[in-house]
Amino acid sequence: KLSHSIESMVQTTFLASEISYFAEQTKQPILWFNNEEQGNKVQLRVYQAACNATYTQLHSNITYYQELYNVKTNRLIKIYDSASITTNDVTKLCKDHSPGCIIFDQLDKIKGIQGDRDDLRLGQIYIWARELAKTYCPVIGVCQSDATGEGKRWLTMDNVANAKTAKQAEADWIIGIGKTHNESEEYLRYLSICKNKLIGDDDT
Repeated sequence: KLSHSIESMVQTTFLASEISYFAEQTKQPILWFNNEEQGNKVQLRVYQAACNATYTQLHSNITYYQELYNVKTNRLIKIYDSASITTNDVTKLCKDHSPGCIIFDQLDKIKGIQGDRDDLRLGQIYIWARELAKTYCPVIGVCQSDATGEGKRWLTMDNVANAKTAKQAEADWIIGIGKTHNESEEYLRYLSICKNKLIGDDDT
């Protein structure tokens, strides 16, 4: 439980770092659907990332950092915090806001899609998310690794939890965040690009 909670915040911190930067480059809202961590913790990570400030610094001058956050993000990051977010909720909000980016933390926990088997149900969720991306904007979905990823530096597509190939097949780009149990590497995380179908620059 504790290990899962810590790793969830690593993912959230990574997202906050990138999304706060995305907000400086778009004029459309960024919809962040949070059904994993407490919403106030997620918001705090986003504030810290956008303002490049520690928790202590934020609370030392709340008014200043609130204004800085609003300027840096243009108030475009909209966090929807609920443990029971459904596909209908998401679709309605997308129609209302015409987002520039959609975040799911965690995508596997979105409700509203049924299936005979868990892997098939999850595959349908990822197909639905891909259709969202075709209709509106890029979609970023977070999911966990399974037990085979425990203590592993470089994760692969085989380490995706509760999936054979259905979830991975719907993604254009997959990044794995790995770690070992070595005490000397306690604060290190290892990023691996597990899949890349994107068209980019010379390094892609």
